[in-house]
Amino acid sequence: MEETNLNQTIRCIVKLGGAAITCKNELEKINEENLETVSSHLRQAMNLGSCSTQVMGMDWSKRDAVSDISSSLCDFGDQCQFNVDFSRFVVVHGAGSFGHFQASKSGVHKGGLNQPLVKAGFVATRISVTTLNLEIVRALAREGIPSIGMSPYSCGWSTSERNVASADLSGVAKAIDSGFIPVLHGDAVLDERLGCTILSGDVIIRHLAEHLRPEYVVFLTDVSGVYDRPPTDPNAVLLREIAVDEDGKWSVVKPTPQSLNKQVEITVAAHDTTGGMVTKISEAAMIAKLGIDVYIVKAATSHSLRALRGELRHDIPDDWLGTVIRFSR
Repeated sequence: MEETNLNQTIRCIVKLGGAAITCKNELEKINEENLETVSSHLRQAMNLGSCSTQVMGMDWSKRDAVSDISSSLCDFGDQCQFNVDFSRFVVVHGAGSFGHFQASKSGVHKGGLNQPLVKAGFVATRISVTTLNLEIVRALAREGIPSIGMSPYSCGWSTSERNVASADLSGVAKAIDSGFIPVLHGDAVLDERLGCTILSGDVIIRHLAEHLRPEYVVFLTDVSGVYDRPPTDPNAVLLREIAVDEDGKWSVVKPTPQSLNKQVEITVAAHDTTGGMVTKISEAAMIAKLGIDVYIVKAATSHSLRALRGELRHDIPDDWLGTVIRFSR
């Protein structure tokens, strides 16, 4: 893999959980309200201190309910009133109700590209996830965030038995150094042993964190954080802090283990071809082992905005709802 050279450090890598930005039970339906709020929060977090409230919208293409695209092009005569100078973020999003259905029905995640159904499913999965990627890029662009969609398959990412084998990050680095916000996503990719598989957004984030070394990482999900059992259980307890040791093993710090009634249980949705919360915690632990704090928090909330802004870098306030995963020094 190529060495990644950046002119400046990365501030944050953000994972937009598929379940937080799409409607899980409706095929290929975006949660418009959540996506709009998350995009606004990202703009606020990335803003480098400009007091201007003016947003230079960057989506100048026709879309539903907007008949006149020229209305998006306001008078740019006084360009000084706009802020397009943002701190260095990278965004990665999951698929949610996009892609998972196509992948699970065809078995793309299991490999076997020589089978007609798998090959067709590979194409169908990529159509679905790249469609979502475009809509997320457009939502960010409408907030004035200079976003560039980057598909892992098209950028040369591949795996070997589902582990990243090749990833050309030079395009990501060039985009960042040019002042753009790369937006990557979980994708169907070629696999040296299996033929093909699904590369999850959580795995992508861990690989990016290893090479880009951000100050912190934020996972935006559809629940408040990591619980000791499925959050639908009325007795579920939010795990506020998890420590990771040098061996990569993790343990609950807050609440104290004595106050938990049973061992932590994690479930995976039947349609999820990427491992769900199990993969998320595993990858987050690997990132924390690098000395990078990881925050898992519900999207589109005041708690997620605080995490995105980097306000939780030291002590975690009692009124903050989420899970922080840190290296146990």
